[in-house]
Formats: sequence, C-alpha cells, structure tokens
Amino acid sequence: MTKADIVSAISKNTGIDKASVLASVEGFMDQVMNSMNNGENVYLRGFGSFVVKKRASKAARHIKNETTIIIPERYVPTFKPSQYFCENLRNSLDNKK
Repeated sequence: MTKADIVSAISKNTGIDKASVLASVEGFMDQVMNSMNNGENVYLRGFGSFVVKKRASKAARHIKNETTIIIPERYVPTFKPSQYFCENLRNSLDNKK
C-alpha cells in the first residue's frame, strides 16, 4: 500500500477531501521525522512505537580488498508494533487461511 492508497482509503471512509487527508498524513510523517531527528521517540498507543536506536561501531570485512573496515556508530529509526497490533494481524491472517 502506498501513501496515495492510504490517502484514498481515508478519504473514502471519512468523506474528507483528498487534499486535506494528504496534508494530514504528510503532517503526521513530518512530525514523526522531526521528533526522531531530535532524539525523541514517538509512542502511538494501540499501534506501536517509532524508536531511535543507537548502533555501536563495528568491524566489517571489505571482501574485494580483503581488508577490515570500521563502521562508525550511528542512530537508526525502528518501529516496534504494539501487542494489540501484532495480535490483530495474526488473527486476521489466520482467518484468511
């Protein structure tokens, strides 16, 4: 599902015009990105958490040159779905079998 599909589905379900829904969806995504860029986690009860995690530096192999390189520490965005989200997904997929 793409962002356009999400906007269309929300617009159809709520009766709100697509331009307003698109602005809301993009505003939500911008706010999540801005919060995570500031090192803040975003918690959506019943849906999941967008969390900033720190990856430690590590040594890796460059296969062509047969040398070891150091990958520096970095921060990565992650998403952890809520328990309700996971249970709902499992139940809906089990019912489709």
